[in-house]
Amino acid sequence: MSLSQIDLNLLLVLDTVLSERSVVRAAQHLHVTPSAVSNSLARLRSLLGDPLVIRSGRGIVPTPHAASLAPALKHALSELESLVQKDHFDPMTTTKQFTLALADATTMARFPEIVKLVMKEMPCAQLRAVGIDTYVSSGGLSSMEIDAALIAREEKAPGAHMTPLYKESSVLAARRGNPHTSGRITKSRLAALQHVDVQVAPGRGYSELAQTYMRLGIDRRVAVTVPNFIAAAVVIAKTDLVATIPSTLMELLGERFGLRAIVGPLPKIVTQIKLVWHERTDNDPAMQAFREVVTRAVLKSLGKAEQR
Repeated sequence: MSLSQIDLNLLLVLDTVLSERSVVRAAQHLHVTPSAVSNSLARLRSLLGDPLVIRSGRGIVPTPHAASLAPALKHALSELESLVQKDHFDPMTTTKQFTLALADATTMARFPEIVKLVMKEMPCAQLRAVGIDTYVSSGGLSSMEIDAALIAREEKAPGAHMTPLYKESSVLAARRGNPHTSGRITKSRLAALQHVDVQVAPGRGYSELAQTYMRLGIDRRVAVTVPNFIAAAVVIAKTDLVATIPSTLMELLGERFGLRAIVGPLPKIVTQIKLVWHERTDNDPAMQAFREVVTRAVLKSLGKAEQR
């Protein structure tokens, strides 16, 4: 006889009967009628070829075969119950690894506060940060590699969940002393500038920036393309090129790299930074706690209680 021939509910009934030593008490425990328990026992007797339990006074006693089955049966059912139940999540003892995808500018501006809060509230957990290139190449949210992401672009993948956290503005920056950016920047002078473009992943440039120049009727001249905003800041610090970088990065690196913001006809570019995750982790207690920590840490890094 194979396991496929046995209804697992019958084994649960047998385990309860053997524990309670009473059909009536077993029925009460299982929230069924005594006759339902008796019918289940009858089916098992037929399948296993053994009486299983014998009446004795007001109760029942197991046959030798049933008594030999009892410990293994209880262990197996306990393992199955643990398997199907959600694990209790304790943030202070969890050793889970949480993976967060974010751009380099966000890493510099927001990640230290995330690290501090995770270390405080999940001291045994591991925190892993990956770039947007890894986010894209691994399949994004639907992969098993990424738990959540802080991104500017809209995430339209099936099963994506999203909550906006804050707005990030960008500035056109150049090195102090760049002869092409001194004085008043007119539309014609803006059109003549050569740019460092940032593509954080293959084929994924700063779409809002391209659209803004298009609306101005300017064909932006891209001289260099780099994979992150920090690289762009380093390049313009040493050349006469310009780059559009997040304001937070300008605040962090502008003085150190000798950069300045260029004021001109280019409208202010503002993007919404969102926390995104997948349906597969939406109800997971550990992931819910992690996202809550990330949200609070980001808002704390902004110096605001709420910035949605």
